Amino acid sequence: MPSKTLRVLPLGGLGEIGKNMTVVEYDGKIVIVDTGLMFPTAEMHGIDLVLPDFSYLRDRADDIEAIVLTHGHEDHVGALPYVLREIGVPPVIYGGLLTIGMVRSKLDEHKLGDKSPLEELPAGEKVQRGPFELELVHMTHSIPDMRAVLITTELGSMLMTGDYKFDQTPVDGRPADISRLAEIGRDGLLLLAGDSTNADRPGVAPSESSVGPGLLQQFSRCEGRIIVTSFASNIHRVQQVIDAAVELDRKVALVGRSMRKNFNIASNLGMTRAPQGIFIQPREIENFPDEKVVVISTGSQGEPLSALRRMANNDHRDVQLHAGDTVVFSATPVPGNERAVNETIDRIYEIGATVITAKDAPIHASGHGYREELKLMLNLTKPRYVMPVHGDFQRIRLHSDLAESVGVPPENIFRGHNGLPLEIDENGARFGEDQHVGKMYVDGVNIGDPEDAALRDRREISADGIFIVVATLDSDDGHVVADPEVILRGVAFVEQENKVLEDLKDMVEDALEDAAEAGTREADLIQEDLHEAIGKFVWQRLRRRPMILPVVIQV
Repeated sequence: MPSKTLRVLPLGGLGEIGKNMTVVEYDGKIVIVDTGLMFPTAEMHGIDLVLPDFSYLRDRADDIEAIVLTHGHEDHVGALPYVLREIGVPPVIYGGLLTIGMVRSKLDEHKLGDKSPLEELPAGEKVQRGPFELELVHMTHSIPDMRAVLITTELGSMLMTGDYKFDQTPVDGRPADISRLAEIGRDGLLLLAGDSTNADRPGVAPSESSVGPGLLQQFSRCEGRIIVTSFASNIHRVQQVIDAAVELDRKVALVGRSMRKNFNIASNLGMTRAPQGIFIQPREIENFPDEKVVVISTGSQGEPLSALRRMANNDHRDVQLHAGDTVVFSATPVPGNERAVNETIDRIYEIGATVITAKDAPIHASGHGYREELKLMLNLTKPRYVMPVHGDFQRIRLHSDLAESVGVPPENIFRGHNGLPLEIDENGARFGEDQHVGKMYVDGVNIGDPEDAALRDRREISADGIFIVVATLDSDDGHVVADPEVILRGVAFVEQENKVLEDLKDMVEDALEDAAEAGTREADLIQEDLHEAIGKFVWQRLRRRPMILPVVIQV
């Protein structure tokens, strides 16, 4: 690769919603934009978090000039502690004021706060890091201090939009810096890497400020307690719930660790407002009449350990749901979370409470722009090349179509995937050699790859159960000295269970006697033979592939 080539390598965020992370290379140096995570799907048994595969960076740590964070959502910053732990600490980590505040708290929890060079980069200011000039551009999203990232090299400039919408009436009164985007377009933009999340939605996304009247209208109809669940990082949404509570003379309780933490960070930075005495502690809720309480809780995605999920399961220390409560879901399920959300809603109905979702009332607005806003971004910035990011392959394709519709030549639109670098030099743009990146899993405190043995075992056990066969052999001649013991867990028999077990024991004895006659005495070899024989037997008789654990004891 020529030294004067701009190389844009997505490690996550393409073909999926989540774990956004992009490596930008020029002249042997690197800037990383975002370090996000995903939450596990149902088949990822026991997995806590899913991270981008950042192994590409392990041998390039000394080349990293900076990490730049667009905003404080988990799908953009959640992997940062693991990146720092595995790769090392870069010279500097940039972000907006709130983003840096939220990240500092996260790194403190991981005991990395003292080692991490966090630095606020105000929107509009430019800094030089190696061959890169970096600038953050103010955008609007569902969290304050959203920033697009402008990266300029000798070859030209590229803009990573991050998550954005063109909200003309944002809650904080600070719309996106359209004039700066237009200026970038006039100066000549080499590459636009744009958010594709809502490329399938026509029109323009509703303003976040439109949610407030919708919440107030719904609250005014409620006679009992109101429990509102939303993303803990959606500070503007939390503010609007507080405003509605103040209007109706209700007290507010923040429930959930991340909800309290994020609100306190925003409050300390002067980004929220609330009258004196409005807040009560969760343990004080029972001291007030139901009609005087609003609870703002985590759990809008049905997370198993979230506050709302525990309330629904009657397992929360301070808040127990009951008939007469109204639970307001001021969020929509992230793709993949629908089942968990529906289970939570069903449990709430079983308790006797009422549920209001975004399908029932205007109580949610997406933080991502719709099709007309994506076109506006393209028309403002007038990029030479376009690489849609942040979306599944359907939405990446739709975003590509939008780019073509506003005049970007089809040959200048690059639909990629994670691990496929886009390389741009003075001769044009093309995809480079595929790096074949995957996923990394967090299980407790450990990080593993998709082929991790523990995860494979969990999948097998969850699907078909486990067979444990204990065989006791004479250490001298290898013959069986006791009947084999068969232990089953999670194995479903359709019929003739006892007959299958007896036949299995007979088969095991025959296999062991064959090994003895053949002179095989090594326990490991005998276990390998048993594993193969039991696997064939179970498949032929049960059409199952359980985990098989043969245990050979020599006495």
